[in-house]
Amino acid sequence: MRKFLLWAVLACLSLPALAGVTIQTWRTSNGARVFFVPITSLPILDMQVDFAAGTAYDPPGKEGLASFTARLLDGGAGTLDEDAIAERVADFALQPGANADQDRLGFSMRSLSSARERGEAVELAALLLSSPTFPAAVIERERRRAIDQLRESDTKPDSIVSRRFSAAIYGDHPYGRRAMPESVAAITRDDIVRFHRDYLVAARASITLVGDIDRAGAEAIAERLMRDLPQTGATATVPPVQPVAAQNLRIPHPSQQAHVRLGLPVLKRVDADFFPLHVGNYVLGGGGFVSRLMQEVREKRGYAYSVASYFLPLAEQGPYQAILQTRRDQADAALDLVRSTMRQFIEQGPTEAELRDAKRNLIDGFALRLDSNRKLQDQIAVIGFYGLPLDYLDSYPARVEAVTAAQIRDAFRRRVPLDAMSSVVVGVD
Repeated sequence: MRKFLLWAVLACLSLPALAGVTIQTWRTSNGARVFFVPITSLPILDMQVDFAAGTAYDPPGKEGLASFTARLLDGGAGTLDEDAIAERVADFALQPGANADQDRLGFSMRSLSSARERGEAVELAALLLSSPTFPAAVIERERRRAIDQLRESDTKPDSIVSRRFSAAIYGDHPYGRRAMPESVAAITRDDIVRFHRDYLVAARASITLVGDIDRAGAEAIAERLMRDLPQTGATATVPPVQPVAAQNLRIPHPSQQAHVRLGLPVLKRVDADFFPLHVGNYVLGGGGFVSRLMQEVREKRGYAYSVASYFLPLAEQGPYQAILQTRRDQADAALDLVRSTMRQFIEQGPTEAELRDAKRNLIDGFALRLDSNRKLQDQIAVIGFYGLPLDYLDSYPARVEAVTAAQIRDAFRRRVPLDAMSSVVVGVD
């Protein structure tokens, strides 16, 4: 109870505004990259290990393997079964987690920074990463749960539109494939063991440490996390995205509202056009109630309660998409309005007033993305995994401020061709 109350108090606290975040970096003795920021204002340590082992590395027909592997890491490890792992987590107030996105299989562990709790957290994290046992009974139980979740999601229009949109804009590229009940059913224990052996290796790892430790402690933790992992394994990378012909899909569904997506692959994490596209999209669809899409679609026409557009940069070209929900009988009109609003923006770019307000909001709001250990860790993990400049956090305001309207027009005209966009509407007759 004492530790529960302590975590409850700590969860309510935020970091003071951070200026001049200095990211220390090095490699472990077996080649893993480490990114470390000491934060002594709270007695917390956040650890994260990201492997180049996301869903893009799932073998065809075995989609869901990366996510399934992450899901099973705490199902048993070394001599500990899942109950013993859960007891250790509870006894030392630890917070482990694991998941997979398109590029990364990520494992995290949060603990108090006191020596005893920190030591238990590091040892358990190292064990779960290096020595999961993948018990057959746990695999089958989690397989049933995963399949049930996928079947349920396949009845929901928002899940259907997301899956069909990814397939439409990526075709056969791994970013376009999603786990299905039959692909999860096809995954064997040997597949899981092989994926873990080949992809959870030091050469594919990026370690992020944020919290109340010094450099020597961080170095020791990083070495321990990687000590029992293989140094090398699979050498696969995400393949380049190839252009796919635009599609306009209309999918029947009994939902009361139509769910609409419009977009195409555009942006890598390391991309010279990132800031012009980022700032420009704030004006077009990323700025909430002040965005053009919100003003045109919601405020003037009442077609949707909410409409937005955003970039999701990845190792290869991640999607740019506009999203909205609207009445079934006005789906076509709403989609046409989104297209015309985007076309006008692509042709003309932002006004000087819009650009000035976008910069101010982006710069002023950036501190909120760094006001806790967890948020800072997330930002640094992205910097480390994708190889962004180490001064990215400090240089962000200046990079935003430097964007011009001409740069935005040029970037959107080159990178966001409206005629190449696919649309998917789920919830039509």
